[in-house]
Amino acid sequence: MAGSMLKRFSLYGFLKNQQYYDPFFLLALQQMGVSYTWFGLLIAFRELSVNLMEIPSGAIADVFGRRKAMIFSFVAYILSFAVFGGAGLAVTEGELSQAALNLLLLAAIFLFAVGDAFRTGTHKAMIFAWLRSQGRLKERTKVYGYTRSWSKIGSALSVLLACIFVFTTNNFIYIFFFAIIPYILNIINFLGYPAALDGDIQKAPTMGHLITHLKESLLVSVRRRSLRRLILESMGFEGFFKAAKDYLQPILMVAAIGLTANLFTSAALTDTQKSVILIGPVFFVIYLFSALASRKAHALVAHHGHEDIAARWLWAVTTLVFVVMLPGLYYGLLWVIIPGFAGLYIMQNLWRPILISRFDSHSDEAKGATVLSIESQAKSVATMIIAPLLGLAIDFVDGRQQLFGEIWGESEFWPIGIFGSVIAFIFLVSARIPSKDRI
Repeated sequence: MAGSMLKRFSLYGFLKNQQYYDPFFLLALQQMGVSYTWFGLLIAFRELSVNLMEIPSGAIADVFGRRKAMIFSFVAYILSFAVFGGAGLAVTEGELSQAALNLLLLAAIFLFAVGDAFRTGTHKAMIFAWLRSQGRLKERTKVYGYTRSWSKIGSALSVLLACIFVFTTNNFIYIFFFAIIPYILNIINFLGYPAALDGDIQKAPTMGHLITHLKESLLVSVRRRSLRRLILESMGFEGFFKAAKDYLQPILMVAAIGLTANLFTSAALTDTQKSVILIGPVFFVIYLFSALASRKAHALVAHHGHEDIAARWLWAVTTLVFVVMLPGLYYGLLWVIIPGFAGLYIMQNLWRPILISRFDSHSDEAKGATVLSIESQAKSVATMIIAPLLGLAIDFVDGRQQLFGEIWGESEFWPIGIFGSVIAFIFLVSARIPSKDRI
């Protein structure tokens, strides 16, 4: 049974990360005519929607059953992909106005947010519930890192498949339709999860019980000092990463167009087809190293002797990465920017297992999904604030470069370096080592 459930947990992550749209998401939106500012607003709307549903969704999962919540989540994802793809094809073929597209994109983003809200804390709580039932709770960082590594292996494979899809169709938008298939397979996977992982479900759950459960979890998260700190750290690291990570895509596309102009002078390739020549290999390597980072996160904790000390070390390295990236982003040095983004992806995959384990060690099982959903909600608040500001700043710099030239930099993306450096440095200098505030 133990081996079987680890395989199912790993399969979940592998199939969930068959997100063929992910390495091309911003490029697909640009193909539809979306600006950086509107992209930031879409991300903010997604996070606002997640924010509104996150805590109730975790409480519903704890009270009504986590398996049902996961299945509902993936149905919402599938509907989201269908709307993204359908709206994108319609606008590129001239059958949909930009105003109508914007409304459909908001609908697609909302459905995606529903999927995120019902998934994020719920599956992690199921893993930790299984570890408790097996008497293996001390292995939570190792096991969660192992299952997360399979998610990243899935991402590595998905980027190769996505590149094939984009190159063959010469279109970024079709990848939304291809993503539906593995998500249907994951619903089938959930049907094999044992009922025991649903948690302590009430035989006749009431709205009053749900509200009480939610209130108690919120009070614990606000009053417990260690949880407050962890929530703020999640907002700083995860919130900014989610807002900034997709800007690697247009950077890679610019580099790919220049590279292919020198290597494939006689090939009649579109810019869309050229993009996969660099985006594919870079994201493939990033995801492979991300998988290794997730799997080895527990070793980093063992090396430093405490999860909080390992987290502070990660803040220090992240600050250094942003400081090094800043001049590279200003002067458009692709040989600095691309490895810098890759380093941030790897750091995030070291960070996430350690952060989730720290959350679990400071909360109790009965409120597991709800507390983790509060964490995800806080992260969403940060992204909701940062994403439109970052998109607006990048569009602003781009406009100034067109008017005043290189005095505003050779790349419009240098606000990423400023935002990131400030946030990482604040959490580095404010870290308390180690946290002793336990249950």
